[in-house]
Amino acid sequence: QALSIRPDILSPAAMTELQKLCDKVPSFPDDVAMALIEEELGKPWHEIYSELSPSPIAAASLGQVYKGRLKENGDLVAVKVQRPFVLETVTVDLYIIRHLGLFLRKFPQISIDVVGLVDEWAARFFEELDYVNEGENGALFAQMMRKDLPQVVVPKTYRKYTSRKVLTTQWIEGEKLSQSTESDVGELVNVGVICYLKQLLDTGFFHADPHPGNLIRTPDGKLAILDFGLVTKLTDDQKYGMIEAIAHLIHRDYGAIVKDFVKLGFIPEGVNLEPILPVLAKVFDQALEGGGAKNINFQELASDLAQITFDYPFRIPPYFALIIRAIGVLEGIALVGDPDFAIVEEAYPYIAQRLLTDDSPRLRSALRYMVYGKSGVFDADRFIDVMQAFENFIVAAKSGGGENLNGRMAELGILQSQQSNGVWSTSSNTANSEPQTQTRVALSFLLSDKGNFFREFLLDEIVKAIDAVTREQLVKIISSLGIGNVAPAIRIVPAFGPIRPVALLPTITEEDK
Repeated sequence: QALSIRPDILSPAAMTELQKLCDKVPSFPDDVAMALIEEELGKPWHEIYSELSPSPIAAASLGQVYKGRLKENGDLVAVKVQRPFVLETVTVDLYIIRHLGLFLRKFPQISIDVVGLVDEWAARFFEELDYVNEGENGALFAQMMRKDLPQVVVPKTYRKYTSRKVLTTQWIEGEKLSQSTESDVGELVNVGVICYLKQLLDTGFFHADPHPGNLIRTPDGKLAILDFGLVTKLTDDQKYGMIEAIAHLIHRDYGAIVKDFVKLGFIPEGVNLEPILPVLAKVFDQALEGGGAKNINFQELASDLAQITFDYPFRIPPYFALIIRAIGVLEGIALVGDPDFAIVEEAYPYIAQRLLTDDSPRLRSALRYMVYGKSGVFDADRFIDVMQAFENFIVAAKSGGGENLNGRMAELGILQSQQSNGVWSTSSNTANSEPQTQTRVALSFLLSDKGNFFREFLLDEIVKAIDAVTREQLVKIISSLGIGNVAPAIRIVPAFGPIRPVALLPTITEEDK
């Protein structure tokens, strides 16, 4: 599983073969599973479950799942039982691979840190083998998503019937999102994109195993996310670094992106960035062809970046390999139904919302960059682009984004009421929005407490504009008096008193425009 999500280590063909091995694992004997349930829960299975499927409905590398019904209340449940001796077997494997990694360190031409990869994965693996921890992860994830994304469903964990090697959760009916032919699949993919963006850029608690079997469309049109054994936690530096990198990518600021990659752990500290800059610029130029950053194919970009690792001091950090896989799965599902799907385009409204409503100094700086660019000059087109993306986010949320989201928007005076259902689709909802609503959204935000920072530097630009117009009009007045240019006006300006310096300034400059 670890190698099947490492495009910087293996070729696509090798990764595909390993993914097959992950999906097609033989089950272990049912009597062994029943004995383990009794050993772990302290009772024979038939005293806990009124019924249990005679054979597993699914088998994976670490365990297998039975469908059952609780005896105490009749709830349908999924019962996951851990494969015998998996801890001992994999521990020996890790020991062997780690020693191989220590041997490979003797060869400087091998830039892949095998020991680091094994250590990172081993820590996650041992957590994944603790089903109590998996149940707690699911409960925490559900709590984080419940208010903002009511369309996301997480199965309830029955802690009374859960142990380190047996996990009992709510049974979720549905079909794989990747195999569904329902008309709302595109909308649910958008829900998934926002869900994973929220994990990446907001909560930092990331569901790191979103293979197609763990993303389910329920009969009532919701997105169920399963299996929380493999999660990773992102630091604030990593979250903010990714937002900054996206902002720089949108505006093709490759020099800044290289520095972002150093902060994010893609490039070691102290490495000469000059040789790698043109290589990265070429990769991003190729990715940006045909419509700019909003049309980037994330998986292709990740694959191109992975190729750099063989020739330059560039590596994909273990935590980001999990992110690549997660976003790649969502993108792949979406592209099947919509060949024009662009993940950055769907993500941009959420990122704009984060930039405009987060008080972090780093995100304030990123917002200023989005509007001013490297030159430090106010760019009206950039400003409009950010505000339109934010409006798209609000219009989508207006149809029902959850208790917490609606609460935040209500503080801005944007949402008049809450609705129980809705979809975070930026395309379908935005098309039906009215100009008056969009204008109200922008003004409501600018006049709110959250808009204070944005309001400050917007007012700076208004002052500059007034100053520029004043100088222009003053020059016109002087000219109307028959004076050919401003310079001879010096003789009459002393009478103007305090406005003398203004009168001596040239007419409107390019920056003023």
